Amino acid sequence: MNIYALIAAFGGGALGALLGSIPAFILTGILAVVGGILGLAGIAEPTVGNITFGSFLGPHIAFAAGVAAAAFAGNKRKTLSNANDVLTPLYSINDYTVILVGGLFGVIGFLCHYVYGAVLNFKTDLPAISVFTVLMISRLVFGKTGPVGKYTGSGKRDWLPDTKTLVNHIVLGLTVGIVVSGIAISMVNSGVSPKVMSMYPIVCFGISATSLIFLQTGFGVPVTHHITLPAAAATVMTGNIFIGVCAGIACAIAWLIAGKVINSYCDTYIDPPATVIFISMFIINAMFI
Repeated sequence: MNIYALIAAFGGGALGALLGSIPAFILTGILAVVGGILGLAGIAEPTVGNITFGSFLGPHIAFAAGVAAAAFAGNKRKTLSNANDVLTPLYSINDYTVILVGGLFGVIGFLCHYVYGAVLNFKTDLPAISVFTVLMISRLVFGKTGPVGKYTGSGKRDWLPDTKTLVNHIVLGLTVGIVVSGIAISMVNSGVSPKVMSMYPIVCFGISATSLIFLQTGFGVPVTHHITLPAAAATVMTGNIFIGVCAGIACAIAWLIAGKVINSYCDTYIDPPATVIFISMFIINAMFI
């Protein structure tokens, strides 16, 4: 374990709280695009592992810590009106304890990543499974609704999306999967080496994450990084556009279900995209590596 990276994770988690979880994640996306493109160009650069997905802006550190800090601010300190708020920079609430909690959860995110990767050797997306774990811990510590929420309605809880929403997300997964997978095959056919193509899913993920700047500024853009990353990875691993497209559709549907199961009737936020990414990448790696 890199002790300096562990120490830095406290600062990264505090930064995620200061900036807000989605703003921090947007910065992750911008750097993922830059680092991924440099990697596709064959340039060896250290920022992807150390900054973009490391202790500075790694989603399991900055994003997850920002979410956990919001849960603490909303449910415990009562300095944030909505504990599920992933858009507000917590610097604005002027509560240093919230920032320190963000730092603590940054360290927890770092340790989760280390255990899942170096100790358990999980074959999945390590930042994503670490995000899920950190946010589940946050819910159990700061929330009162339990892992899958506390339904207070009069009828039976609806665990599945309505038909119109389901169809719309099938179309979303289909179209995003087509462009991601089609470009991947085109690049391979043009002579880009398999080793270099390993950076392609990072670029796709980065484009999706960067697009959330429009969500942050109030526009209803779709969340797509749970589609682009698995679809790109599946295509790169198999060289088959149809497998990539199918992965995109499956992940779009899984996002809806994950949102219903872990993010409805809840008083803290657990990220459905991270949940879908770690499950889908576990399956894709098991099938194609």
